Amino acid sequence: MSITAQSLAGKRIEDLLDENSFVEIGGMVTARSTDFDMQQNETPSDGVITGYGVIDGNLVYVYSQDASVLNGTLGEMHAKKITRLYEMACKVGAPVIGLIDCAGVRLQEGVDALNGFGEVYMQQALASGVVPQIAAIFGTCGGGLAVVPGLADFTFMEESKGKLFVNSPNAIEGNEISKCNSASAKFQSEEAGTVDIVADEAGVLAQIRQLVTMLPANNEEDSSYEECMDDLNRVCADLGSVEYSAPYILSSISDGNVFFETKAAYAKDMVTGLIKLNGMTVGAVANNDVELTARGAQKAADFINFCDAFNIPVLSVTNVKGYKANMCTERNIARAMAKLTYAFANATVPKVNVIAGTAFGSAYVSMNSKGIGADVVYAWKDAQIGMMDSKMAAKIMYADADAGTQSEKAKEYAALQGSVEAAARRGYVDSVIDAQDTRKYVIGAFEMLFTKRESRPDKKHGTV
Repeated sequence: MSITAQSLAGKRIEDLLDENSFVEIGGMVTARSTDFDMQQNETPSDGVITGYGVIDGNLVYVYSQDASVLNGTLGEMHAKKITRLYEMACKVGAPVIGLIDCAGVRLQEGVDALNGFGEVYMQQALASGVVPQIAAIFGTCGGGLAVVPGLADFTFMEESKGKLFVNSPNAIEGNEISKCNSASAKFQSEEAGTVDIVADEAGVLAQIRQLVTMLPANNEEDSSYEECMDDLNRVCADLGSVEYSAPYILSSISDGNVFFETKAAYAKDMVTGLIKLNGMTVGAVANNDVELTARGAQKAADFINFCDAFNIPVLSVTNVKGYKANMCTERNIARAMAKLTYAFANATVPKVNVIAGTAFGSAYVSMNSKGIGADVVYAWKDAQIGMMDSKMAAKIMYADADAGTQSEKAKEYAALQGSVEAAARRGYVDSVIDAQDTRKYVIGAFEMLFTKRESRPDKKHGTV
């Protein structure tokens, strides 16, 4: 550990892993290139510390870039150390965590360094869906290196010193950093949606530790489990009485109220994250606004794909009336909703849906309805399920009728086509439940679905 402790990159590893658990790999590697007087530069570990250790007893592989060595630039041997770490992680089946602080490609090594980028990308692509990949940005992550967090499953970013960009803010036509700092953690988390968690350095490392304890080590583990100390039949008494809030619902029903939210600052109409139910990790997707946006749909689709790849069951909480009506959403909503629909339909993990409010139109259908493959659907007693609001439906069907007739037909439509009972009678809802009993019902459903096996038509892969 003495080698790593000499640098900030090494200290980050120490702070991330369980005490005295880190074992360095390739500590003696240095740069091979002698072009442009490179032989005169000291390049200990070629600017990246690589190795393995444990987090709360869970094996992980870690690389940490050292900005004190040639500004942390990526060269040929630097890249080879990372790719070899990935190869080992995939053989063993353990997560890879990259602690990024790098000024970009090493100019002195030219095409060798560029090829190094390609080799890192290749290993990340091969590892995708095999082992979880986590990237944490503590300094600069620019140019080609920005692809690395883009290929990762989860990205963390230090709130003040972290910089993530393909083109620097001042290189974008009509912009400068004082107008819009597109490299900042705020922009990348709120506008780009690339970053899941923003915090100070200690906070980033602490939350990576929490995330690792909730994730399976690889795609052959069914999920991540721990002993549940919470009451499986715990009543969440205020769920049906407080103002609707997706994060509150998810944290309320989770063991010990644990909810690890991902991309919380991005597309706030949709909430995604990990909860625990009877000690088992479950991926959660929930509407937080009755109007769905394209960004929200894409955010949910990406998260569902991750869960399905790693055999993490999916719980959805539905409360949606339709789509956001603005030009930004309209440009992308059809494609984004197709991706969300495909993600739910294509996933073979256990899928449970709780309709906690309104469930109208095609937006409801795409939110893990029976029609696209939900295994179990529950609905709260006061939920509404149907084409649209009954008053609006009556106005459309009886456009020429007087107000009294429209009101009467609205009541009739609500009873026949818009009520939770009507949906249950048709088999689209399995049980109508009290909101306060949501926890015990979803736990029971996932326990029943534990051994679920579902095949799909033989194909190389889908194209959505």
